[in-house]
Formats: sequence, C-alpha cells, structure tokens
Amino acid sequence: MFEPVLLRNIDVPDGHRLSTYEAGGGYRALAKVLREHTPDEVVDLVKQSNLRGRGGAGFPTGMKWGFVPKLADKPKYLCCNADEGEPGTFKDRIIMERDPHQLIEGLAVSAYAIGAKTAYVYIRGEYVTAIRRLERAIAEAHEKGYLGTGVLGSDFNFAVHIHCGAGAYICGEETAMLESLEGKRAQPRLKPPFPAAAGLYASPTVINNVETLACVPHIVMRGAHWFRGIGPDKSPGPKLYCLSGQVRKPGLYELPMGIPLRQLVEDHAGGPLPGRRIKAVIPGGVSAPVIPEHGLDVGMDFDSLAAAGSMLGSAGVIVVDDSTCMVKITTRIIEFFHHESCGKCTPCREGLNWAVKVLRRIEAGEGAPGDLEQLEMLCKGIFGNTFCALGDGAAMGLRAALVHFRDEFVAHIEERKCPFH
Repeated sequence: MFEPVLLRNIDVPDGHRLSTYEAGGGYRALAKVLREHTPDEVVDLVKQSNLRGRGGAGFPTGMKWGFVPKLADKPKYLCCNADEGEPGTFKDRIIMERDPHQLIEGLAVSAYAIGAKTAYVYIRGEYVTAIRRLERAIAEAHEKGYLGTGVLGSDFNFAVHIHCGAGAYICGEETAMLESLEGKRAQPRLKPPFPAAAGLYASPTVINNVETLACVPHIVMRGAHWFRGIGPDKSPGPKLYCLSGQVRKPGLYELPMGIPLRQLVEDHAGGPLPGRRIKAVIPGGVSAPVIPEHGLDVGMDFDSLAAAGSMLGSAGVIVVDDSTCMVKITTRIIEFFHHESCGKCTPCREGLNWAVKVLRRIEAGEGAPGDLEQLEMLCKGIFGNTFCALGDGAAMGLRAALVHFRDEFVAHIEERKCPFH
C-alpha cells in the first residue's frame, strides 16, 4: 500500500495551520539544510534524486538549479508557478489550500540552494481560498522565524510574496508569467536568454511548480535514494494525479510515478459510469494528445507517455466514455486554446482561429470534403512554429483526435449531423 507523502495532511483537521505542519515534522528540512548543508550540497542532492518538474515539461529540477550562475551582479529570484490554468488540473490548489506550509518550506529550501532571498508565488486569482491560506501561512512562518531576516538564527534572509494573476492561461508559460510579474502584457519571451541567466527583472531566476517545490523537503529528510526508489528510475517519485470526467470516483490521487494509466482509471477511479465503456483518456490536461481505450496500458510517466505519442503534462487525467462525441470535445478544446492564445505568434493566432471555424462547421453538420485535410495542414503550420508550447499543445491534441477518431469526423461530414446527439 502506497503511503501518501505530499497529501498526508489534506484530510487532517486544520492541516493548513502551522501547528499541524510542525507536529508532522514540518520545517525540519529547512533547519537541517541551514545547519548541515551548503547550497551546493542541496543542489547535488536534488540532482541525485532525479526530481523532474511537475508543471508539465518534466525538466530535471536539480539541473535547472545548477544553471543559475554562482556569481552574479544582480539578485537571484525564485518564482513559483501556481497559475494552474490547465483544464482538468487541480493538484496545486489542493496543496495550497490544505497544506500551504509544505509549499513555503519547499520555497525556503530551494531559495537557499540557489542563493535567492526573494520568492514570488504567481497564483491564479480565482484561487481565493488558496490565496487567503497562503497569506495566513506566510504570516505564521514569519512569526516563528521560518521566513524573514536571519531564518532560524542563520545568516539566510528570505521573503515570500504572492502575486495574483487575472485568469490568463498563457501565464502558465514561464516567461509569460515573468512578463506579467513585471507588470507587462503576458506574452512569451524569445529564448535564449533563459530565465536562469536573465529572468525576472533580467536577473537569474528559477521557476518551479507547486508540486515540484513540495517534493523538496521530503527529499532532504528522506534522501535521494528514497525518492528514486519510487517509480521508474528516469521519472521517479510520488506523483499527484487529477482524475475527472466520466468516472465513478473522480478526485486527486497520490501514487507512484509510472503507474499504468488503466490501473489508475479502472482501479483507483472506479472505472466508467454504470452501463458505459471507456472510449478514451486525456492523460495530462487538454494539452496532452488523447489516448484511445486500447492504449491505456501505458505507464504514467514522462518517457512512457512520450513513447505512446502523448505526454504526462500536468497529470490532469480526463476520462471520456462511449456516450461522448469526440468531435465536440475536440472543438471545445481548440476553442479554449484559440481563446487563450496571447496572439503574439501568427501561426497560433491565425491557425487556431481557422481551425475553430472548420471544427464548428463540421460539428454543426456543415462539413465539406477536404476539411480534415485542411485541419491536418493547419496542425503542420502551427506545430513547432510558435514562441511557446500553447500552439504545439493545440496542434498535437487536434492531430491525435484526427488520427484515433477519424471515423467520427467523417460521419459528421457524410451524415451532415452528429451521430451522438
């Protein structure tokens, strides 16, 4: 039986309070690194654990920290991406609402490792409860000496600030988030330079996801060997999976990285609703290409899903049963990406607008021969030709739907109506 680590406090009364967090061993990791480890040793420990970013890209966290120059004439910053705008994803919200001190300790340890004195938590403005509890937790941590000047009697000074976003999906992209933090319009930056060299205010900056940072104190206390002993060696550790859609037991599950997708959906989430069969699963938020039912025997980790033509992304697992029209789902997803595109890149701005018009026409029973080929052409024009991954995610999702469920698109065009509704 897998013992939860990241979610150990979510069902504990007052789990968001400092006293509860301390009673469970909270802030011991921070005290340990300040007392026993140099910043470089903490970076090496995280490298040894092979912790990969839980925000979507899966980049090795220790390696990212190692890119920050040790000697810099500007201050270093740590930014936490808590925007969580990916549909089907709610794991970071639960951590911030139910166990905010876990995030704060992760921020403090990480900031110590990279030499930062200031951290910003960029959180979506709709997360009102999470914002209030984070604010309260920061105040509690200051009062007890876990934040502020001379943390726990050391020479480490550290402050955490909250910045509320305004609901723009594009701010989940790290450089667009930095632009927003600086008070500019949120649009992705051209890279290089990368944030580690020139990020917030053109200073060295590390950007990590909430779940990624929450893993850090556990690695410090339990060791890199413990972390690597969970799941596959190339993508180890505990993982939070968000289950939603047409399943009996939707919710947030903490399980080992690499668990088979079929086991996750059928055993843990209870399988499809009564009288229904699973048609497909979106494994990592709507940016991840859909996987048909026959492909569900794949591990939920970065490498296995990539080999299967999809991606882990945010681990927002959305289950679709056989009562649902894939043309309708695909249309809604591309409408979302079109609406949330910042408009900076012509392929994304114009290509998604064109794709939405074609998909709406097909869904309405007004499709024409050549429409599917036109959609494929649009995917080719968008993919790999934009500043950020928004256009890539949209193109990959549309392309996968056309490959795996082409018969439904053809039926809409030939029958001049939706066969499901």
